[in-house]
Amino acid sequence: MNRSVYRWSSLILRKMAEEINKSEIRSSPSIIAKSRSLWPSVLRWIPTSTDHIIASEKRLLSLVKTPYVQELVNIGSGPPGSKVRWFRSSSNEPRFINTVTFDSKEGSPTLVMVHGYAASQGFFFKNFDYLANRFKVIAIDQLGWGGSSRPDFTCKSTEETEAWFIDSLEEWRKAKNLSNFILLGHSFGGYVAAKYALKHPEHVQHLILVGTAGLSSESDTTYEWVTRFRATWRGAILSHLWESNFTPQKIIRGLGPWGPDLVRKYTAARFTNRYSPEGVFTEEESRLLSDYVYHTSAAKASGELCLKYIFAFGAFNRALLNRFDTLLH
Repeated sequence: MNRSVYRWSSLILRKMAEEINKSEIRSSPSIIAKSRSLWPSVLRWIPTSTDHIIASEKRLLSLVKTPYVQELVNIGSGPPGSKVRWFRSSSNEPRFINTVTFDSKEGSPTLVMVHGYAASQGFFFKNFDYLANRFKVIAIDQLGWGGSSRPDFTCKSTEETEAWFIDSLEEWRKAKNLSNFILLGHSFGGYVAAKYALKHPEHVQHLILVGTAGLSSESDTTYEWVTRFRATWRGAILSHLWESNFTPQKIIRGLGPWGPDLVRKYTAARFTNRYSPEGVFTEEESRLLSDYVYHTSAAKASGELCLKYIFAFGAFNRALLNRFDTLLH
């Protein structure tokens, strides 16, 4: 997660300056209906909506050959009996977790996939077919991301922020009546998955952490690189933005109608493979992914605001590293 965050932020800042210079200046479509606009997309400063997110997800997942079912799982208005809610609201409005479940052979073990920061379940689209041959694959958008509900993020501490993700995941598990499943988390999703496994080990048969954030320490070479980078003027700026909770998504929204083009350029740069003439993705895959990334990034800020409460600049958090031995037993 570390260097990719910097590449993402640096690219966005550079492209934002270029654009400014150039311009000189489903089942329940009413879930986030309040965020919809009566203005047609072409007249909106931010050309996206809830419908756009759902439609872009369907287009991206049309590339997957394995049949799947998409649903919005009701997790209620808050975890029963919890002193720390995953959102703060006087309303009893229910919240939903966007979920896709892929067909599998009867008796296949269940694999639950949790995406990383600045992502959603569609980022796994290249993995679904392969995994569905061996598992019952269920992928979710975490609360505040993708096509899931996006409550106002008002957490003010690490405890509240972790509860936001862990408790909402647990309420989702209850609603789906799951137990004894394999839990896979990527990057920030790995951090959430590990924390969930620590709190609810009775439900997790196996834990798979892929490029997990929060397992780095000051002794790592990456930490040394981050320290040197922070000493530069670019590093100082990005460090200040990090502590100010200034996210890349805010820049995308600020660019308005120029946002989609910026995301397309980022996606092309991020997933270019110099060893393959067509890159990591085909032209169609890149186009559909860029469209999906834009709409899930430009929507209302919610889960993205968690970062400063979980990690110091550079995605370092020794709290998880120090408890890793617990996960191995």
